[in-house]
Amino acid sequence: MGKLHQIGNIIIRVYANDHLPAHFHVIAPDFQALVEIETLAVLAGSLEGKARKVALTWASENIATIKNEWNRINPRFPV
Repeated sequence: MGKLHQIGNIIIRVYANDHLPAHFHVIAPDFQALVEIETLAVLAGSLEGKARKVALTWASENIATIKNEWNRINPRFPV
């Protein structure tokens, strides 16, 4: 549930009924991170090296998609 995109073994997810600040999850076999939608700052977890570049580049290029998904499944807290 919530899978928005996959880049190799990196999965970008947005979960329904999630908490603020508005964020998405970056999940891979060796790490997990919560990334704030508005700033693309890592809020929790670890996101390093090439995985950080790949995930945040995709996110910056697809920020409207991420915001739309957050708003669709978290209408109490729109961005």
